[in-house]
Amino acid sequence: MSNGRSAVVIGAASGIGWATARALAAEGDRVTLADRNLDGAEQRAGELGAPHTAAHVEVTDEASVKALFDGLGPLDIAVNCAGFGSLGLITDLAVEEFRSVIDVCLTGAFIVAKYAGQTLQPGGSLVSISSLNGRQPAVGMSAYCSAKAGLSMLTQVAALEMGPRGIRVNAVAPGFVETPLTEGSSLVPGLVEDYVGNTALGRAGQPEEIADAVVFLCSEKAGWLTGEVLDLNGGAHLNKYPDVLGHVMKLAEQS
Repeated sequence: MSNGRSAVVIGAASGIGWATARALAAEGDRVTLADRNLDGAEQRAGELGAPHTAAHVEVTDEASVKALFDGLGPLDIAVNCAGFGSLGLITDLAVEEFRSVIDVCLTGAFIVAKYAGQTLQPGGSLVSISSLNGRQPAVGMSAYCSAKAGLSMLTQVAALEMGPRGIRVNAVAPGFVETPLTEGSSLVPGLVEDYVGNTALGRAGQPEEIADAVVFLCSEKAGWLTGEVLDLNGGAHLNKYPDVLGHVMKLAEQS
């Protein structure tokens, strides 16, 4: 049974984005699953069935983002899950690699917020997927940490600017979540154990748990909540961040 809301999820072909698209569809929302991987988005939309559809978007390309939102019609919910990271000491990291992470995770989030803000109806909701690294630094992750910290502030500024039109802007900041993006971590001996060992609840998160938080932030139950960056990490923000680069370098030395 549809509640009449229209939603777009960017990065919906896999991981947290796919879990979010499923969760919103289960609420009765009509979801456009957008991704740079159009084939993947179309496959996922097919799994959900009508009235859900797929669309292509590249968040670093303003024309692509504008075209996506122009084609959506009246919109109630926008969720941006696009992002990736890199690894390397500041003194070694190529400027181009730093910029590529900033371009997707921060500049891309700005472009999405720009056109979501123009398209969302009064009472609408914009949610971004940030990260524990927006508040917790990690050796070798300068680009990702900087981008996600910037996304936290962008979320708050957008909440101030869009609030007068009744649009709420929030973010969810997950810790270590088991997704295709983090699968490679299991190939590095001790890394996942280090993550879990520094998490108060002693386990990794699941994409569905992040999706549940997004659904809440988009619901009437969160109707007076805006400008919030919700830590959702099993208590990992209470401890230290794992030495990801150290684990990777140790593996490289053993190879």
